[in-house]
Amino acid sequence: MNSLTEQVAWLFILAVPISCIAWTVTHEEIFREPREFCIRKSKFSKSLLARKFFYLFTCEYCFSHYVVIAFLILTEYKLLLPDWRGILIGGFALVWVANVYMSLFGFIRVGMKETKMEADIDEIKLKSIKEKMERKI
Repeated sequence: MNSLTEQVAWLFILAVPISCIAWTVTHEEIFREPREFCIRKSKFSKSLLARKFFYLFTCEYCFSHYVVIAFLILTEYKLLLPDWRGILIGGFALVWVANVYMSLFGFIRVGMKETKMEADIDEIKLKSIKEKMERKI
């Protein structure tokens, strides 16, 4: 079994691609059409099971669990214990860290959008002032 330091390093490093995949599928433009399809199915399917299945592709937290399962299979990552319990502990730890990363990314992204919107508003105001000054001349 790897040292605790190695296990924790793996935890924080593996959470990066997990959060990247979960965020991209559930938020980014490249997956907009499939996500909109899943949103419709999650709201209007007759079957409860179908509604819950399609919802998984619209929620980054929910989807991250399945991405973690794929990464656990791919990497055989275990945290603290060398058996199935280590896989279980590692899996939930990966979900938690990945979701912290996604929350931070979302927070930063909202701040960036606000800054861009403020800059766009300032640019419109400056253009308006410039046009008014040119009309006076």
